[in-house]
Amino acid sequence: MPPPAKPVARRRLLWAIPAAAGTALIGGTVAALAGRGEPEAAKAPNLVVSEPAPSQSPTPAPTTPKPTTPVIKVPVHTLKDFRKLVPGDPFPTDAIALTIDDGPHPVWTPQILRLLEKHHVPALFCMIGNQVLGHEPTARDVAADGHLIANHTWSHPLKLAKLPPHVTLKELHRAQDKIYSTTGLAPNLFRAPGGAWSKGLSESVSKTGLIPMDWTTDPRDWARPGVAHITKRLLAAKPGQILLCHDGGGDRSQTLASLKTVIPALQAKGLKFVALT
Repeated sequence: MPPPAKPVARRRLLWAIPAAAGTALIGGTVAALAGRGEPEAAKAPNLVVSEPAPSQSPTPAPTTPKPTTPVIKVPVHTLKDFRKLVPGDPFPTDAIALTIDDGPHPVWTPQILRLLEKHHVPALFCMIGNQVLGHEPTARDVAADGHLIANHTWSHPLKLAKLPPHVTLKELHRAQDKIYSTTGLAPNLFRAPGGAWSKGLSESVSKTGLIPMDWTTDPRDWARPGVAHITKRLLAAKPGQILLCHDGGGDRSQTLASLKTVIPALQAKGLKFVALT
């Protein structure tokens, strides 16, 4: 029997938005903004999952917004890009966002969660479906701590942009199902493995209603270039940027060590970490 979910701290309630609400917002705005036309009314989700969310009835529940016709050809790279697609209050002029890929990992994700808790930092965790599989308690801890979760495919195929549409859609839907049934959160954002995009992939992502998500600053921490290199790249962050780090895919001790320096240092410079909502 899985351990009970961790209570959500009061301050974290400000970071998260209910999946259904996010879905309703995005269903209309993506179609309008991607096509640069008149806004459409928000549409109800039409996709269902095969498994129930934790502690819920087995009645299928929606995971992704209703497919949109316009294709978003250029993924989100900055907070400004994000706000063009997702309605909401303007981000503060000193805002930056932290995104963390390839988990959950049973060793590194919990340590990163404790660090984020210590410095009151919200993050977007881009999860791989087959990493959620077998590490369900860790995935639930991410959600319980109030962080957001993005779809990062089921198996992280680096050549996803070149795969046939039916394979791409299976990767997206299977990951969406697993993330939802494990955490109760339905991702509205999608990050392509390696940041590789193509016309076909953009079209497939648009069919799911997910918003394509990239980044501004990549310290290449996945390659383990050394703590000094990662730290230097991240400390160069500017307001409005989206930072990329990793908690999965191997030994992430360098990433963890760097973030222990980078997070308080950026905060000391007056930068504010914000949630992508």
